[in-house]
Amino acid sequence: MNHNASVAMLTAIMLAGQSMAMAESRPIELKWSELGSHISGRDIELALPDGTSLNGEVEAVREDALVLNVKKTSDPTAHPKGNAVIPKSSVSTLALKELRGKWGRRVGVSLGSITGATLGGYVAIMNADSSAVGLSTFLVITGAGTVAGYFLGKSADSRVKHIRVVP
Repeated sequence: MNHNASVAMLTAIMLAGQSMAMAESRPIELKWSELGSHISGRDIELALPDGTSLNGEVEAVREDALVLNVKKTSDPTAHPKGNAVIPKSSVSTLALKELRGKWGRRVGVSLGSITGATLGGYVAIMNADSSAVGLSTFLVITGAGTVAGYFLGKSADSRVKHIRVVP
């Protein structure tokens, strides 16, 4: 592997590490009355006291309950997809998912493409018996590098804000 490919791979690993470090932030403490302005219309992840994990969009924060459009659930029989009313007493902490900007995805795709093309070209030249095998090897590795770069960049763009509901 040449120097440019090594630098690109190291940069991608650093981007992933930064996003993981940012995701481990201290939770924000909010009163129930303040919660609505922060999460209404946004996607959240919520763990219920019975151990069920729910992902969905907050439709409303009522005085006594949270109305959630459930998109994913760990227990579809007890908590099916669709609108659900979660009692206020069942909400203690939640995670608010946010995508901020596109720079990570742009950089990730660029670095992934360059790394994939460099590595794909090297492998194709060194191991190809025919031009068809070499070309297909090059294209597969370049495509895999581009896709991996996109997802690493997306994780760098993602933020998770933890919110704890206080009395």
